[in-house]
Amino acid sequence: MAEKIIEKIEKLKRERNAVILVHNYQNAEVQEIADYCGDSLGLSRKAAATDADVIVFCGVHFMAETAKILSSEKTVLLPDVHAGCPMADMINADQLRAMKGEHPGAVVVCYVNSSAEVKAESDYCCTSANATAVINSIDDDKEIIFVPDKFLGNYTAEETGRELILWQGYCPTHACIAPQEIKRLQQIHPHAKVMVHPECPPSIRELADEILSTSGMCEYARNTDADEFIVGTEVGMLHRLERENPGKQFYPATKNAVCPNMKMTTLDNILWSLQDMRHQIEVPEEVAAKARKAIERMVNTVS
Repeated sequence: MAEKIIEKIEKLKRERNAVILVHNYQNAEVQEIADYCGDSLGLSRKAAATDADVIVFCGVHFMAETAKILSSEKTVLLPDVHAGCPMADMINADQLRAMKGEHPGAVVVCYVNSSAEVKAESDYCCTSANATAVINSIDDDKEIIFVPDKFLGNYTAEETGRELILWQGYCPTHACIAPQEIKRLQQIHPHAKVMVHPECPPSIRELADEILSTSGMCEYARNTDADEFIVGTEVGMLHRLERENPGKQFYPATKNAVCPNMKMTTLDNILWSLQDMRHQIEVPEEVAAKARKAIERMVNTVS
């Protein structure tokens, strides 16, 4: 059954001149049909550079929105319109404007996990892969507001030595990882390297050998001599790590680190999306024009 669905997807992809962009946290079968599988930064760069007429974005809403802002002339499809992001929902444009009012003159850096309206109120956008580089690019005498992820903001402040004004948002999936789970795995696998995402709380980051974005995890696993890893991020990441590193072992920090929104995309709704050209993502041009400046700074900043 799956093979027939994949055949239909491939046929429609050719007919529509479409490209399928897939986030690292997607289900394994979705990752397997990707033209490009990556993290938010890599996917944004691919969206900006693609010659395709149609982008099928297998991720969550803010990612498809970002692709539309970068490629306004293209059709961007989100296979499941309900695939959102709890962290992105923790701040809106009105709340950010109020925060800016409390800190006049501050530079606003927003994590890519945010709505287009929040990006439009920001000076810079960043991902976990280049947050440190973005902060380092800002003049030392500037106050910096960082939204919405307090954990990524805290990590970035530690890495840069800058004092950041943080919003109190977070990723529920990364917040559910507990230190005792990693310590238990370390006892079972004493030679395993612990790599965790910077969206994790400080108590988890303290246990890590490496703190990395998902693209950074791929690079580290590929280039290090270690052959066992405890992985502190969404469990979908393990499929790509295992596929690219045969012979190496990867253990999820917890099997409960599942983002239900990332799992909404299926082969079926990718097929339906291409068949019916749904669900098309639109961003009002006045919002997109303001957000584009912050996003382009993210895309152009070397991590």
